[in-house]
Amino acid sequence: MSMFCYQCEQTAGGTGCTKQGVCGKNSDIASLQDTLIFGLKGIAAYAFHARVLGYTDPEIDAFMSKALFSTLTNVNFDMKSHLDLVLEAGKVNLKAMQILDAANNETFGVAEPTKVNTGTCSGPGILVTGHDLLDLRSLLEQTEGTGINIYTHGEMLPAHGYPKLKRFKHLAGTWGGAWQKQRQEFADFPGAILATTNCVLIPPKSYNDRIFTTGIARLPEVPHVHRDDFSAVIDKARSLPALEETSGKTVTTGFNYRSVLKLAGPILEAIKAKKIRHFFMVGGCDGTRTSRSYYTEFVRQLPQDTVILTLGCGKFRLTELELGDIDGIPRLLDLGQCNDAYSALQIALALADALDCEVNDLPLTLVVSWFEQKAVAILLTLLHLGIKGIRLGPSLPAFLTPPVLQVLMENFDLQPVTTPAEDIAAILG
Repeated sequence: MSMFCYQCEQTAGGTGCTKQGVCGKNSDIASLQDTLIFGLKGIAAYAFHARVLGYTDPEIDAFMSKALFSTLTNVNFDMKSHLDLVLEAGKVNLKAMQILDAANNETFGVAEPTKVNTGTCSGPGILVTGHDLLDLRSLLEQTEGTGINIYTHGEMLPAHGYPKLKRFKHLAGTWGGAWQKQRQEFADFPGAILATTNCVLIPPKSYNDRIFTTGIARLPEVPHVHRDDFSAVIDKARSLPALEETSGKTVTTGFNYRSVLKLAGPILEAIKAKKIRHFFMVGGCDGTRTSRSYYTEFVRQLPQDTVILTLGCGKFRLTELELGDIDGIPRLLDLGQCNDAYSALQIALALADALDCEVNDLPLTLVVSWFEQKAVAILLTLLHLGIKGIRLGPSLPAFLTPPVLQVLMENFDLQPVTTPAEDIAAILG
């Protein structure tokens, strides 16, 4: 998105712009407007998930209208007010994550640490990908007692931590990892596939005859079904060859802040005894770039006296690492979906309160991988809260112009990642 300048009828700040006195800073304003629009898309995703569970907030709705209106061409040429609006988007996204957290935990029970098998059971199977827990519950209800096993994929993994979902005995396990590997992983899964919400790729012929979409998700020439009636998905699962029983690894999910805070006593004791030196929040969105191996190597190289919080699809680069524990406290805590960054914030605030310090004084560093709009919204929330020293990668967003990036680096100490060894040395000293 670029602003159009009616002063010279050219893209603002572009080579054809003749009114540099008017348009010279417009590329930076356009950069902030891009940032705002991407953030609004992320807020909309979280607010949508909460809304389908009956949770809404008038502040969020009002801000969406105001913020979108502010992006109209030639409405506002003041850079500071644009920056203020971007930070306000972070405040509103915090509210969106808060009500979604309440919606999920009040609807499906408070999430709790749960071990999940990555193997398969014998019998028909359906793989569910995406983020929508209500769709998953509807499918579980409609398949209960049918002999069909349900498996989660990607960011559906945290569903296993909710008591009212894991009570279904045929929620059999999880399959695969982050969204960018789904073409290979879906091809290898022999059952039916149900795609909910976002992060779904156009399927190749290897499985396009056994995948369905629901909710907001759509694919060309793929049947779309409503959560009230998943019979087409169920019939397809029955018509396919049964899955074989296979053994797999066990992963643990469900470390909502409510369950982590129950460990507050042992965690504080471990900090005071210098058994835990530092906390890292490593996660976010994943993608295909080979440079994203940075996050795996970063965690692999961390000292044994560190604890890692993770969330989003970026966690799948870490969940297979054997990191052990510190006095019974797991070194890797999977907080859940990307929106569960709210849990990470609540844990940080609780630690700061217990240690009688500010969040920025905590032995805590955020190493965030970004890819799409929800990651932008979360970053804006962190900036709104004044959290400094965030390391962002694997590359910085292209829509940030050098002057805008300079403002973020000067005011929030936002830093690009370099190499795992260099960053760890800089953080831990």
